[in-house]
Amino acid sequence: MTPAIISLLIRSTWETLVMTAAAGLISFALGLPLGLLLVATGRDGIAPNRVVNSVLGAAVNGFRSVPFIILLVALIPVTRLIAGTSIGTTAAIVPLSIACIPYYGRIAEVSLREVDRGLIEAVRAMGGSRWSIVREVLIPEALPGLVAGFTVTLITLIGASAMAGAIGAGGLGDLAIRYGYQRFETGVMIAVVAVLIVLVCGLQFLGDRLVRRLDHRA
Repeated sequence: MTPAIISLLIRSTWETLVMTAAAGLISFALGLPLGLLLVATGRDGIAPNRVVNSVLGAAVNGFRSVPFIILLVALIPVTRLIAGTSIGTTAAIVPLSIACIPYYGRIAEVSLREVDRGLIEAVRAMGGSRWSIVREVLIPEALPGLVAGFTVTLITLIGASAMAGAIGAGGLGDLAIRYGYQRFETGVMIAVVAVLIVLVCGLQFLGDRLVRRLDHRA
């Protein structure tokens, strides 16, 4: 590869990392509360509310059922409204976040539901508030699962960000399409795939290490 292509590869890798990190943080910040709400308002939750649980569940299922590439196109007006443009790295963060918030919300819900109900009842018996149950029991006990789920979410975001390159989002996906596919430069395509594999394997390794450390502390 030429120095110009190598420079583009480095820049595209950085753009992919920015999209993944920004959308990942937003997904965690909003997906975790969403998962907590789904668990808390469930039939056996700490604040049962069938209506709220049904509405939230339907909204989450609705967003998750739409293929990302379709959601990407459908959210162009929303993206333009929020980011001021529908193309580029910054613009891609909007649909990536919207797609992954319900995704991580469901993952968080599964992890939180696995918390031993005996611990929850013990805090209730001692007069603990709902917030105390969330802060002292649900999140600490589910933390390894939450971290493992967040790792999976970040890896999903890497793949989604590459897909977003199809509509000019930048990053490795855009580089692969413009040079690897449209210009038939096989070397560029191979390099992009190699970088994506390294990113995914690196994230999974770090996530697994952190989960094992959290399990050990528990």
